[in-house]
Amino acid sequence: MTLLEICCYSATSAEIAQKNGADRIELCAAPKEGGLTPSLGMLKAVRQRVTIPVHPIVRPRGGDFCYADDEFSAMLDDIQTIRELGFPGMVTGVLDEDGNVDMPRMQQIIEAAGDMAVTFHRAFDMCAKPLETAEKLGDLGIARILTSGQQASAEKGLSLIMELNTHSGVPIIMAGAGVRAANLKRFLDAGVKEVHSSAGIWTPSPMRYRNKGLSMSSDAAADEYSRYGVDGEAVAVMKTMIVQHRP
Repeated sequence: MTLLEICCYSATSAEIAQKNGADRIELCAAPKEGGLTPSLGMLKAVRQRVTIPVHPIVRPRGGDFCYADDEFSAMLDDIQTIRELGFPGMVTGVLDEDGNVDMPRMQQIIEAAGDMAVTFHRAFDMCAKPLETAEKLGDLGIARILTSGQQASAEKGLSLIMELNTHSGVPIIMAGAGVRAANLKRFLDAGVKEVHSSAGIWTPSPMRYRNKGLSMSSDAAADEYSRYGVDGEAVAVMKTMIVQHRP
């Protein structure tokens, strides 16, 4: 049966995802950046409150995946913390200037992760030679690759996802980016082993006083008075579809 991973940006969202049938959680901060390393406080809260597998992301900033030495050093420290807290896996990815996987650094990550499962995230979608890259990541010991098939959405990239999925099964190919109940059947029918969804919903801030004349974001048009969380009903619908699916 296809595994359902839900991307969560808070301990509360992680609890909602678990309650509604998620099989695993990718834990992140900063949804507007596409996911950054969670704080120590969030990591501890989720370890205390969630029992299904949780894989925190290790990503020090938004943007590309080619990191300076100090950024990479911080990533290794974060991996050590995540490992010491007892998480079963983590999510990360590093590229070089030419769009190839930075194999020496990924080897260091594998060693730092120890017995944690390592998912190579959507840095894969910004790499050159995806088929060759997937094979190298498998040889390295990567457990799975999260990918949209190098397209803006996994639905648009489904042909590459299916091609990657025909290989040995190591790493596992997990489809993510725009996966929701409306298109989930396409991935199930294609035999995708794991799917990743934010199942997200924006809700208004409870603040009554609002200074709408300024923003804390570099994007001046960003809405400071909305919050991103998991839609439990959306998770439940997707889980039901997966359970009821017949190839």
